[in-house]
Amino acid sequence: MRKLVLIFALSIFGPGYSQEVPKVLKTSFSKEALHQKLEDEEGKSITIQQILNQHKGKVLVIDFWAGWCRDCLKALPKAKELEENNKNIDFVFFSLDRSKEGFDKSLERFAMKDKENYWFTSGWKNDFNNYVDLNWIPRYMVIDQKSSIAKYYAISPEDPDIQTTINHLLQ
Repeated sequence: MRKLVLIFALSIFGPGYSQEVPKVLKTSFSKEALHQKLEDEEGKSITIQQILNQHKGKVLVIDFWAGWCRDCLKALPKAKELEENNKNIDFVFFSLDRSKEGFDKSLERFAMKDKENYWFTSGWKNDFNNYVDLNWIPRYMVIDQKSSIAKYYAISPEDPDIQTTINHLLQ
């Protein structure tokens, strides 16, 4: 009987908690999204636009993650592998940890201090995350050399479209 109840509950509630592919795969950012502020490890405020400007002319992979996210932590070894296999492109990590203390602990605990890290002080719901339809993490985006979105939606660093997009942009 317990199994039946569990199966029934999962069939009703499970789909509401699963990742849903956005209906529109965007190729650029809105002004509001570009003005979204994050903080770096030192607590300095920076906008998405400023981050993109720092990487203009390079292919950039954005990795959305958090130290409390089991799926993110499972993906970390493959994300590191993707990074190691693509030393000629840039990677930035956008944390959705719930506090600055949590962000700092996650960077230390998961050996992320040597990477380019930012934290959404505003939490999950903000102009950038709303614009890019962030409904689950981990999530990966590939940005081209002109700061346009080349790969809008990937939920795993093993998604072959990530590498295919990177290869295409580097040709």
